[in-house]
Amino acid sequence: MSSAPSDALTATQLLEMYYFARLAREVEERLVILFRQSKVVGGLYRSLGQEGESVATAYALNRRDAILPLIRNMGALMTVGVRPLEIFRQYMAKGTGNSRGRDLNIHIVHLPDTEADEPVVVGPISMLGDSIPVAAGIAMGSRMRQPSAEPRVAMAWIGDGATSTGAFHEGMNFAAVQKIPLVVVAEDNKYAYSTPIAKQMAIRHIDERAAAYGMPHEMVDGNDMLAVYDVAKRFVDGARSGEGPALIGVDTMRMLGHAQHDDAQYVPRAVLEEWTAKDPLTRFARVLVDRSAATPKQIDDVDKMAREYAASEADLAAAEPMPDPVSVGRGVYVDDPFAAPKIEFVRSPFATSAQRTSA
Repeated sequence: MSSAPSDALTATQLLEMYYFARLAREVEERLVILFRQSKVVGGLYRSLGQEGESVATAYALNRRDAILPLIRNMGALMTVGVRPLEIFRQYMAKGTGNSRGRDLNIHIVHLPDTEADEPVVVGPISMLGDSIPVAAGIAMGSRMRQPSAEPRVAMAWIGDGATSTGAFHEGMNFAAVQKIPLVVVAEDNKYAYSTPIAKQMAIRHIDERAAAYGMPHEMVDGNDMLAVYDVAKRFVDGARSGEGPALIGVDTMRMLGHAQHDDAQYVPRAVLEEWTAKDPLTRFARVLVDRSAATPKQIDDVDKMAREYAASEADLAAAEPMPDPVSVGRGVYVDDPFAAPKIEFVRSPFATSAQRTSA
């Protein structure tokens, strides 16, 4: 029996994966505090219970690959090294943020020079299904501009509701026909806002969406981080080697409402209790101990590190200025450019994965 890709991960890499997932949760916990203090502008969208799949899929990528996360993929941003300060700036609409306070939450963009050893980051597109053709275009454009270079894989996350849009299907079909190096992560998180998945598709599993395009696909337990990584690594490597796109269906649960204002009364209590027992961070912590990758003390230390880092980054952002009202008309016309600040990437404290971290 062949070994799984996760078997090659070192103990330090496994602990790093746990750190990214914990950091994503702690950043969002700090955002809840800011939201209750009326310091968050607009809505707050949590990924509670889904952090594991975002981290595990993004961990399979190389440094120069492209990510197109949606509002619940904070873990992917942490994994590629986006500094938490950038996220707090966006949620608080700070003038120092990537959008200069003109957009919110994780709507951030980083388009490096062609030769730069940096990831491409394109935040949520408001019409969510449209992110798939955009992701296909990024990967295809990179291939056309640098045909002799190692292919840049694009990874896009999408919820079950957005897979029911026309743009999603057009993008998937185009990617399949053109054999574009694209990996789509379709999240069955049980509800598209308040609509259960059974009310919007007749297929049994969300990954079956890909069958119509002749595209490889697989359904995986989204709260088992190593299982998700194994599937993602196989599909990412396949896309990079010319096999074309693939779709990963992740079976997970959105443990809170669509946004902070949604109390999710439509979710049966028994369902929440069932998925609480499957919490991805708790499960992965047990894996770390069972594989002798970490001790309970080391896990506690990582929890504390992530919590304190998130708090300090939030404090920094809170002290920064709001946009200058005088600048409201800047960047509207082509002859008056008003460039957004570049996203800052930071090194993981474990710094084992050079492709995901920067000095």
